[in-house]
Amino acid sequence: MEHGTLAVHAGREDLTALGVHVPPIDLSSTYPLPGVERGGQAYERMASGGRPLDDDSLVYQRLWNPTVDRFERAVARLEGARAGVAFASGMAAISACLLAAVAAGRPHVVAVRPLYGGTDHLLATGLLGTRVTWATAATVDAATRPDTGLVIVETPGNPSLDLVDIHDVVERAGGVPVLVDNTFATPVLQQPLAHGAALSVHSATKFIGGHGDLLGGVVATDDAWAARLRRVRAVTGGLLSPQSAYELHRGLQTLPVRVRTQQEHATVVAGWLAGRAEVERVHYPGLPECDPSGLVGRQMSGPGAVLAFTLAGGYAAAAAVAEHCRLVTHAVSLGGVDTLVQHPAALTHRPVAAEARPDAGLLRLSVGLESPDDVVADLEQAMASVPARSAARELSLTT
Repeated sequence: MEHGTLAVHAGREDLTALGVHVPPIDLSSTYPLPGVERGGQAYERMASGGRPLDDDSLVYQRLWNPTVDRFERAVARLEGARAGVAFASGMAAISACLLAAVAAGRPHVVAVRPLYGGTDHLLATGLLGTRVTWATAATVDAATRPDTGLVIVETPGNPSLDLVDIHDVVERAGGVPVLVDNTFATPVLQQPLAHGAALSVHSATKFIGGHGDLLGGVVATDDAWAARLRRVRAVTGGLLSPQSAYELHRGLQTLPVRVRTQQEHATVVAGWLAGRAEVERVHYPGLPECDPSGLVGRQMSGPGAVLAFTLAGGYAAAAAVAEHCRLVTHAVSLGGVDTLVQHPAALTHRPVAAEARPDAGLLRLSVGLESPDDVVADLEQAMASVPARSAARELSLTT
């Protein structure tokens, strides 16, 4: 079934039989128990990561929620996965994957930069009991150990849009599960499990939600990993709320249309930026120099709607452009219907080690549904604010 059709109908197959046109929202925090013994059995089944039986009480929302389950099943269909597990945020989803690896006695993680700054920081601190070895995509095999529980990559990478060949990393991982942060690509443009990954993770806050009004995370995976992640979620309480699940499920219906339109707009903006004297480099998978291995068309069906560009004037130029945008919103996050610009080194990637932090002259742009001509016009007027002497301001960051 084509992605556009799946996006509209997945997780809604039973609505006609229910006599409704939109999914109901189950807000119950607790559920009546059929008896002490049967209630206890249902509790144990779900607390250990299993799915409830048809005649089970759902016991408590932290264990199971039908509205969340609908969203999870819909994402799994779009990703070509057996199961989905949703969380309160993208970082809660990443944390659950790490905790599951630690619980299995494999706390070592091999990670390929660039990654989202929050993920990078979590791995670097070892806060959840993990130990990290930083590697390149080409050195993953040399970095794995007997206690390696995960290999983590993000493609396209945040914020510089670096691409990673998922199949190659899976081969190099030698049986170690590979986690792919698929937030930038979305299931519309990339399905990591089809290339051998074990887990495809999304900050659903971004493109899946699409409107900048909720938080959520979701992991698409197989049944065994899903059970491990549900167990972590039940114990730690990192569950997605039913209201957010409903809105994320609704967001899936327009996801293909939004992503493809935003991608068209991003292509226009990237082309314009590539011709500007103020811009030292444009980072966008749709440009041949940014995809030397030809992954767009082979691994991704399109280059996506996020790009980055490095200003020739360094930090002062980047700060001036971000601060002088009028139509484009200067804010973190991405994937919404409106265009956002932010300075990763000063914000989302501020906690990243100095040697891995993005260039101080780099801005990340998440292109929305506005006319690309209007976005270009706004960037053009913002670039007019770039100081003649770019060294007039310096970026000061703590490590």
